[in-house]
Amino acid sequence: MKISASIFSNKDDSIIETVKNIEKLAVDFLHIDCNDDIAVFDSIKKIKEITELPIDLHLISSKPENYYDIIKKYNIEQVTFQYENLENNFQIPENIAKKIGIAITNDTPVSIFEKFKEKATHILLMTTVPGQSGGSFNKLTFSKIRQFRNKFPNKEIFVDGGVNDKVSFILRNMGVHTAVIGSFLFKDKPYNSILKLQSNEISSNFTAADFMLEFEEIPVLYEKNFTFLELLQTIEKYGFGLAIVSDKSHNFKGLITNADIRRGLIKFFEQMPNINPDELINRKPVVVNEQNTVEEIIKHIKKQTFPIQFLPVVDNNNKIKGLLRFNNLIKGEL
Repeated sequence: MKISASIFSNKDDSIIETVKNIEKLAVDFLHIDCNDDIAVFDSIKKIKEITELPIDLHLISSKPENYYDIIKKYNIEQVTFQYENLENNFQIPENIAKKIGIAITNDTPVSIFEKFKEKATHILLMTTVPGQSGGSFNKLTFSKIRQFRNKFPNKEIFVDGGVNDKVSFILRNMGVHTAVIGSFLFKDKPYNSILKLQSNEISSNFTAADFMLEFEEIPVLYEKNFTFLELLQTIEKYGFGLAIVSDKSHNFKGLITNADIRRGLIKFFEQMPNINPDELINRKPVVVNEQNTVEEIIKHIKKQTFPIQFLPVVDNNNKIKGLLRFNNLIKGEL
């Protein structure tokens, strides 16, 4: 996950001092909020003179066209328009920046991105008030990330507002492309903050239920009521490489992965195409409880002797509630 440092959040140093310090760290962009204030570009001019770090401009204005010429003049690399401030007839301009985004607040559905998808490269999910720093992360953003990923799988997701070490692991796991970091970055020595954002050794009150794929989003087959062909079709449809098995009351009975199918084909090769899929079910896979915290989940994963790519999530009665996937994390991070 890339980091866009919200440099105006640093109230202790000048912009130039802030940029010089940030430049030494592993950040990818300099995030700048422009809340309908042309004077912001005076700072951008100075920044451009001392660093090659790309500018990630968040433009909050009902008249964004007033800024097009100056955006081009300073060769701003990324521009994101705040949707709620735009007029209904807004069209993304041609050749304004290398990357164009649309920012939305938590009250705006991700479906509005549909009319911008031809030109926009990313969405920016605001978890706090646009242009203000120091807010708390809103966990409803997790569901919006999933919604957007399902609707627009080839577009990038940026998240801004309240991002800290407690949510960084979850955002990385969910495939967020860029996190905008403000207050958290500067409340401690920036280097320490960067390390915390990249670490899995965290204490977090967020639980599996906060960010799992929910029951309606995952491949579930009902025990003894599916054929081998239906199993293959379900795995192919969802693209997860697995199917969860439950009874009609959603009691968790196990799961079948691509690896289980491969082993089953070898074992029951002579019985094809009449393989009994019930023989393929792993009845004792690694699972987590929906109330397990991120810290508990990570410890649980690290105890296993094999790589974990997914975890079924159950409740206290062993009913299937959802699924956690870890395919977005870099190899070896867990």
